[in-house]
Amino acid sequence: MNNQNGAIYNAKELGPGKYLVLGLQHLFAMFGATVLVPILTGLSVSATLLFAGFATLFCHFVTGRKVPVFLGSSFAFLGGYFAVKAMAVESGYTESQGLVYASVGIACAGMMYLILALICKAIGAHKVMRFFPPVVTGPIIIAIGLNLAPSALNNCATNWPIALVAIVVVIVCNIWGKGMIKIIPILLGVLASYLVAAFTGHVDFSGVASAKWIGLPVATENTVFSLIGNADSGLLLSAIITIVPIAFATMMEHVGDISAIGGTVGKDFIDDPGLHRTLIGDGIGTAIAALFGAPANTTYGENTGVLALTKVYDPFVIELAAIYAIVLSFCPKFAAIITAMPAATIGGVSIILYGMISAIGIRNMVENHVNFQESRNIIVAALIIGLALGINFSGALGATITPEAGNAATGAITFYLGQIKVSLSGLAIASIVGIVLNAILPGKDETFGEDPDKTLASSLGKY
Repeated sequence: MNNQNGAIYNAKELGPGKYLVLGLQHLFAMFGATVLVPILTGLSVSATLLFAGFATLFCHFVTGRKVPVFLGSSFAFLGGYFAVKAMAVESGYTESQGLVYASVGIACAGMMYLILALICKAIGAHKVMRFFPPVVTGPIIIAIGLNLAPSALNNCATNWPIALVAIVVVIVCNIWGKGMIKIIPILLGVLASYLVAAFTGHVDFSGVASAKWIGLPVATENTVFSLIGNADSGLLLSAIITIVPIAFATMMEHVGDISAIGGTVGKDFIDDPGLHRTLIGDGIGTAIAALFGAPANTTYGENTGVLALTKVYDPFVIELAAIYAIVLSFCPKFAAIITAMPAATIGGVSIILYGMISAIGIRNMVENHVNFQESRNIIVAALIIGLALGINFSGALGATITPEAGNAATGAITFYLGQIKVSLSGLAIASIVGIVLNAILPGKDETFGEDPDKTLASSLGKY
């Protein structure tokens, strides 16, 4: 079914061949960031693909197949992984064992989503969403995109000519392409850039040659179940206390991403199927992934960017991408091919997608008529963006993730619970400050959920 803007809500209108390719495009859109997390942390790429696919399908099941969302690896927990690995080494364990303890903390963080989901169900999502009006969620979405942007640029900097191939192909296909070419610019950009890199000798295929064709994606020693009967209770508690607070940031990210997807599609997913359902899907998906040694999942802005480009909003296309990921998780050789993808290719595509995330945040505020003639709204938005970016990129506040991995420096506000250091990211601090300020400053005029013209979907439906 098509709407007045030409958006497609049933990809079967395009024919089987086209929607199979659309699913492949979503697979490639999430690959760069999803695979980078296990590369940075030491987790399994195959397990990551398996549980990204599983979490996505589970979330679609919980939401009644209404939300075109993909769940991929979360970057928010990287600091937690590194901190727990360091604790493990100090305690005489290996870094691999430290990852297992970190996974326990991730599983507990996933359970935090269920608590917020219960609150939404008990008092109503719209009452909860009064704390997340567009003046709050808009800047959070903008900050998400801007925080990711340096990662894309760092990846591009590894080989700008290769990155520019991806950028140019995406732009040309999206602006001047016709038919299917216009719908799959991301996939074409990835393929063109990867091929150019391969033919010019910028891809190392040695790992591909040695990898097996078929293999199990999960190793028992990397799962949380390996700790049964021999866990270090002190390290276990430290991992949980270190990682669980990060969930406050990722839950805010979840609300922002669901708002972004709703803004892109033109539907109010906070209302239907309900924020509590999307939280359950994300939280349980993350918890199960962590138990089996895969990274935490989060709603993926990359795939939201693809939705904005293609205007094909059928959740079935996302489900196809999830199925592809699950199937490919059993092929170590394919995982090696993806791992061999040049960072510049990933950066070229990501620089467009990350920018679109921030643009969606701006559109969220514009189309919901946020009044920036009001000083209180300027203050709320300014502090969210200022704190999120300032803390994240402040060398005085945090450590730098390895430059060779192509990721940006990240900072955090740290404090101690006894002898245990706890870190809160810039996005977490900014979200909390924004929510509190919006709630207590005079002049608050949101009537989310009461006046239909103030809801996200109704506002977008006018355009």
